Amino acid sequence: MAARLTAAREAWRDWLKSERRLAAHTLVAYEHDVATFLDFMTTYLGAPPTLEALAKLKPAEFRAWLAERARQGMARSSTARAFSSVRSFFRFLDKNGLASNASIGALKTPKLPRAVPKALSEPDMEEVLEAESERERAPWIDKRDTAVLLLLYGAGLRIAEALGLSKGTVEALLKSGQDTLAITGKGNKTRIVPLLPQALEALAAYRDACPDLAALGPNDAFFLGARGGPLDPAIVQKRVREIRAQLGLPESVTPHALRHSFATHLLGAGGDLRTIQELLGHASLSTTQRYTDVDAARLSAVYRAAHPRAKVR
Repeated sequence: MAARLTAAREAWRDWLKSERRLAAHTLVAYEHDVATFLDFMTTYLGAPPTLEALAKLKPAEFRAWLAERARQGMARSSTARAFSSVRSFFRFLDKNGLASNASIGALKTPKLPRAVPKALSEPDMEEVLEAESERERAPWIDKRDTAVLLLLYGAGLRIAEALGLSKGTVEALLKSGQDTLAITGKGNKTRIVPLLPQALEALAAYRDACPDLAALGPNDAFFLGARGGPLDPAIVQKRVREIRAQLGLPESVTPHALRHSFATHLLGAGGDLRTIQELLGHASLSTTQRYTDVDAARLSAVYRAAHPRAKVR
């Protein structure tokens, strides 16, 4: 019986990888979520669950699992993702005639607090872009990091989108004299993003300074690590942490916060949501609308600090 469940899990994993095309880290997270769910059920039921046992689970037993996660202090975002993973597994079992359980479909995904993006102030953003490394390193690495940060803040790119740029794409951009770039983001959706003159200058400065770039082909990565391979996102994250510590900024300052700052500053300057949605590559306008909360909070703070009647007690 256990062998059938193991085979079903392997088939589900293969389906997620080949059909859903999940990223490697997402695939690992889904597998971990289902594994911990099955571990809980082993304890709860008193024996390792079989496909037949999974088909007989009641809503109360799923709720017991969710309650145990809450008791352990698991973040609601983590539990929501775990619930989604387990539900995906049960849907796969049902679709393939392995086990059918309507109980999980009757449960709602745990509600999450609405996350409001944390943007930097414009002065703080300027300091981040101008921060110099406190460690001695090759000048081309500083130019590389500047170019990456300008793409995140100046064009609102995701870190994977910036580091996914090929040498040929950037070379063609710089040679053409244009100031727009076609970016393929989530869901293979392509969008056109404008680039600031400073970003174009930074890309050219890095290209000219990087010693290993000239020997690479057009399909190779444009941004390189110190050893000549494609730049790892962890290196960018580490650099932002260094800048954060150097400037005394909060832990919410991450590479993704630069993208949030891009959207928030555009909105604050009068940009409309539809345009910002296109620039960010959001599939849904509701995702972009989170930035109205940020801007409303900023405007409220300015109002309270500046309006004469707000100071009357």
